[in-house]
Amino acid sequence: MREKTAAKYRDASLPAAERAQDLLERMTLEEKLAQLGSYWVYQINDGVHLSRRKADELLSSGIGEITRVSGGSEMDPGQAAAFSNEVQRYLTEETRLGIPAIVHEEACSGFTAAGATIFPQAIGIAATFCPEISERIGETVRRQMRAAGAHQALAPLLDVTRDPRWGRTEETYGEDPYLVSRMGCSFIRGLQGNRSDGVLATAKHFVGYGASEGGMNWAPAHIPERELLEVYLYPFEAAVRTQNLAAVMNGYHELDGVPCGANRHLLTEVLKEQWGFEGIVVSDYFAVNQLFDYHRMAADQKEAAKMALEAGIDVELPNVDCYGKPLREMVESGRIPMELVDESVKKVLTLKFSLGLFEHPFVDAARTEKVFDTAQDRALAREAAEKSLVLLENDGILPLSGKIRKLAVIGPCADSARNLLGDYTYQGQIEGLIELHESGKSEMNQPIPESIEESAAAVAADSLLSAIRREAPEGTQVLYERGCGIRDGDRSGFAEAVRIAEEADAVIFCAGDLSGITMACTAGESVDRASLTLPGVQEDLIREVAKTGTPLIAVLTNGRPYDLSWEKERAAAVLEAWLPGEEGAGAVARALFGRLTPGGKLPITFPRNAGQIPAFYMHKKSGGRSHWRGDYDDCPASPLYPFGYGLSYTAFSMDGLCAPDRAAIGEGFDVSVTVENTGEREGDEVIQLYIRDEAASVTRPVKELKGFARVSLSPGEKKKVTFSLDTSQLGFYGMDLSYRVEPGEILIMAGTSSEEIACEKTILLTGEAACMEGKKKFETPVTVEPAG
Repeated sequence: MREKTAAKYRDASLPAAERAQDLLERMTLEEKLAQLGSYWVYQINDGVHLSRRKADELLSSGIGEITRVSGGSEMDPGQAAAFSNEVQRYLTEETRLGIPAIVHEEACSGFTAAGATIFPQAIGIAATFCPEISERIGETVRRQMRAAGAHQALAPLLDVTRDPRWGRTEETYGEDPYLVSRMGCSFIRGLQGNRSDGVLATAKHFVGYGASEGGMNWAPAHIPERELLEVYLYPFEAAVRTQNLAAVMNGYHELDGVPCGANRHLLTEVLKEQWGFEGIVVSDYFAVNQLFDYHRMAADQKEAAKMALEAGIDVELPNVDCYGKPLREMVESGRIPMELVDESVKKVLTLKFSLGLFEHPFVDAARTEKVFDTAQDRALAREAAEKSLVLLENDGILPLSGKIRKLAVIGPCADSARNLLGDYTYQGQIEGLIELHESGKSEMNQPIPESIEESAAAVAADSLLSAIRREAPEGTQVLYERGCGIRDGDRSGFAEAVRIAEEADAVIFCAGDLSGITMACTAGESVDRASLTLPGVQEDLIREVAKTGTPLIAVLTNGRPYDLSWEKERAAAVLEAWLPGEEGAGAVARALFGRLTPGGKLPITFPRNAGQIPAFYMHKKSGGRSHWRGDYDDCPASPLYPFGYGLSYTAFSMDGLCAPDRAAIGEGFDVSVTVENTGEREGDEVIQLYIRDEAASVTRPVKELKGFARVSLSPGEKKKVTFSLDTSQLGFYGMDLSYRVEPGEILIMAGTSSEEIACEKTILLTGEAACMEGKKKFETPVTVEPAG
């Protein structure tokens, strides 16, 4: 039972850190270690209720976190909220010190819960080039999570990735560190809000997880130290220094022989000491135990616990394999000092106080569902999906005119709303639990759907086919044939697909992925690929359909870039829709029929061939080509579609770049350009600002993105876009690996993609070279105003 004394930590008027210190001094070793672990919902539930027997067995000393009440069960939002209340009531009323728990959940493309709003997957959000969209999504996730009794989101991914073979490419914001930083920090800002009513953001996976060997999940990453600092650490540093980031999660992989979960240099020296990170580091699921049973770095779980805690991991997720009994034995034997345990426990407690959990541990379960997937939420999901669309090719067939009276819709992604969702949606995750349960290997007893088919059928969204039928002009006949599966080799539907294509005035071919974590999936966590051809026999089907001569529009709903060389040359149009979420089908259909103009841009390079990987725009002068011939012997060295690329139904021009001739190191300066809609339709253009250091003490990339602005323009309208750069943004890590800005020439470039530069100017940085560590600016302010 809870202590009855009026303890100092109960005084809400005191600072969170002071309350945490008072509480820490009252705790036993068992109570302290409990705060450094977590339990799955299935370990403590009895159906949709807390099991008193299990609670007495596992929670009597308290617990740091509870793992995925909503995302790991079939509970609806109200049930999840009520269950969380039962857990908090037990902890606050039935344990000695009454410490509430943090409930954590996934939130990559929305809150991973039944009934929550499903937004486009992160790669699609990055394609919007609209950080404000990312922030509003974070705000929506925060509201829904807190209503369900959840307090920590295991998102966003700040992994920079340049290898689309990697299955988790879809969960990232792409290849560029500045873009990843801007989209990720905006999401964090929306998610965390004011800490007392916010959700703890967890930036992952620290660090370099997206650069794995061969594009394989958990594989080692081979990253030079300067590149690690400038590319892969950059988004995390931005989040820590500018967003008061609450939590960081380590990666599964290793760097130079040291798993990230045991890397004290990165987790403590860089993250905590150099950057001043004051939040908690949580392990990725089972990563502490993996030091023993996967990486074989530790002799046993006790050694694994010691390595992880000393490296800087404060909390073990999703359970207590190592931070339970093994860690207790290490502390009791004197091999781990109590001070190290206390340091981590105090951080956990401080966050709980800052969240207001001691004063407000419960939620109103009766009203939880009223804030889930509201009309306002779906409108945001619709806007995000519309802005994420990237038009890759168009010979003029789009938007479809009223002259098209008969449409053939073909392909395995046409008639499934489930195929529009990413891997870390509720459906994508719960299917993994269903598959595990069906295999007989699961110990879980929480309520889950009976089958994967039942889960997929429960998606409350249109399919592409249903949306096309709804949005097509009156009198348009829409024919449909699936043709083939996403990944199987069944060709029995080819003949019917060809037949309806011959009848039609145009074909909409819906190709792509099934994203998730089951064996049926073609994208998602651990679904890595050696090739970048469309899965299964989709490529064969699209070629057979094209032989009919009927104009073909390829619509892609996919989680990674594919080799679209054939489609680029043969298709009348190609529309990249990514994994657009619950409102994605309508967005695609409205774009096809001209009710909106696509304006998204590629956040990641599309290579011509998997053999080009890594293919990215920010390469060095000596990269991106083969000296001295330039191209590969069997393939051009240039990308199929470069970073930042995307067409429109209208046309734009850009000119008038204005920047000073000189800028002093340590000061700021403005760069402005004028953009005009020279077409006949309203549309958006993304103005992209790049720089190149023309001569530096270490080699520099040919281009670096330093700013961008998505601008909406009516026909004939002009706007002036001004970027306010700080000279600290023009620095790099020098020979001694300190961050410095050097005098010399900087080429300023403005364009509509990394390869389409409209105007440029060279400026001279003046003054003495200066160390700017700790003075870096991570965001370029942008103003947009009418142009005369």
